[in-house]
Amino acid sequence: MKEKYAKIERRIQVKRDAKSRVSDFKPIYKEFTFTEAKEQGDRCLQCPIEPFYGIESNIEFCRTGCPLHNDTLEWIKHTREGKVEDAFELSNALSPFPEILGRVCPQDSLCQGSCTLSRTEFGSVTIGGIEVYLNEEAFEKGLRPYYGEDKSKSGKKVAIIGSGPAGMSCATFLLRTGIEVEVFERADRAGGLLTYGIPNFKIDKDVIQRRYDWMIEAGLKVHLNSEIKNEEQMQGLLNDFDAIFVAVGAPSGRKSGMKNEEAKGVYQVMDILTHIQKNVFESFYDSILQKKNIVVVGGGDSAMDALRASVRIGAESVKCLYRRDEANMPGSKKELVNAREEGVEFQFLVSPKEITIDDDNNVTGIICQNTKLSEPDSSGRQKLNIIEGSEHTIPCDIIVLALGFDNVKFPWFDTAKIETGKWNDIIVNDEKRTSNAKIFSGGDAVRGADLAVTSALDGRTAAYTIIKDFGIYL
Repeated sequence: MKEKYAKIERRIQVKRDAKSRVSDFKPIYKEFTFTEAKEQGDRCLQCPIEPFYGIESNIEFCRTGCPLHNDTLEWIKHTREGKVEDAFELSNALSPFPEILGRVCPQDSLCQGSCTLSRTEFGSVTIGGIEVYLNEEAFEKGLRPYYGEDKSKSGKKVAIIGSGPAGMSCATFLLRTGIEVEVFERADRAGGLLTYGIPNFKIDKDVIQRRYDWMIEAGLKVHLNSEIKNEEQMQGLLNDFDAIFVAVGAPSGRKSGMKNEEAKGVYQVMDILTHIQKNVFESFYDSILQKKNIVVVGGGDSAMDALRASVRIGAESVKCLYRRDEANMPGSKKELVNAREEGVEFQFLVSPKEITIDDDNNVTGIICQNTKLSEPDSSGRQKLNIIEGSEHTIPCDIIVLALGFDNVKFPWFDTAKIETGKWNDIIVNDEKRTSNAKIFSGGDAVRGADLAVTSALDGRTAAYTIIKDFGIYL
C-alpha cells in the first residue's frame, strides 16, 4: 500500500490565470480550503526531529530549515486533525506573524527545501500554504494573536525605529510581557518593506495593517511620518525610553556606475515599488510608468516585483536585463515563471554599459554588451566575460535599477554611540546588542538586504534580550 506522500499529489495554492491577474493588484494565489490543507498536511511524514537536537549533523528537517525554528510538525498535525485553535497557538508561539511569512517567505529554500520529501520524487509538503490557511481560518473563527493583554504593565518603555518585519517582530514579543512599546516610522503607513517593498499581488496590505491594528488595540503606539533625522531626536529617545531597537533596514539602492545614470527616467527599484503601491492605495491614474517602455536591470526578487508590477500599472513593454544566464539568476524561480506568464521579456547574458539620452536629459535607451560565462573554476564560480563588438542599444523610456541595497550610516548613530562595519552595517553581538548597551538592532540594518523571516528572528532575539535585561520572566 502506498504511503500518503506517494498517493497524494503535491499541490500548491491555485494560481489565477495570467490574463485575469495582470488586470489588477489582487493576490494571485487562492488560499487552501480545509480539505486542501488537510490533504497536503497528510503528506507530512512527521519526521522524528528531537533525537537530532544538539548533534552536529547535515540532516535537515522543516524546522531546522526555518530561521525561527517553528514547531512545524505539530501545527501541521493539528491542522490536518481539524484542531485549528491548537495549531494557531503553536504557529504563533515562535513566529510573530505567520500568516505574513507564509505568504512572503521563499519556502523552497527554507522549510520546504529542508523537508525530507523535497529530496524525493514526490516533492516537499506545501508548508507555506498550510500555514496561511490555518491562521486565516483561526481569524475567521474569532481567534486573535496574544499581545499580553492580561499582563500588568512592567513600567518599562522601548522605542522601535522602523516598523518593518524586524521592528514589528520585536514589538510583538515585547508586548507579550507587558512592556510599553512605541514605534517610529518615517512612512505614512506601518509595515516598512512589507508595505512598500513587496507588491500587493504577493501580499494584500490589509493583512499587514490587520496585525498592526491588533497590536495598537493591545497598547502599541505607532508614530507615522516620524523619521528620526538628527542627533536631538535620538537624544530625546535615549532620555525617554529604557531601551531602543533600531530597525532602519538597508534603504540605499545601489548605483550602476553607468554614464548618464542621473538622467530623467532612471529610478531605483524601491522608488518604483513605492510609487506603484501608493497608486494602489490612492487609485491615482497618472503613473509615471503607464504606456512607457520599461527596462529593469537586475535578476533578484525586487527586480521580479518591479517587472510584474509594471505590467499591471499599464506599461507599454517590460524587459528584464541580466548579465548572467537564467540558471544563475538569484531571484525565486517561481517568480520568474510568474513574470514570464504575465508578459515580461527576459534578456540574459547582456551587460548594460551606458544610458542614452535626448537633449533634455530624458532616457531614450540603454547600450548593452553581450556576455558569456567561462567554465566553472574550482569553487564552481563562472567568470563573466564581455563579448567584444557586441554593443547594441535597447530603446526605452524608463530604466529601473534593481542591483541590491546598501546600509546607511545615519547622522544620529554617533550620538547614540552605535558602531558600524565597513559597509555601514550596525555591529551587534549574538543578543543583537549594539556598542551602546541600551540600543539593539537587527534585520537588514545589521545583515544587509536579507529576508523578512531573518528580520523577524532578529527582532525576536532582541526582544528576548531586552526582556531579560528588564528582569522579566517569560
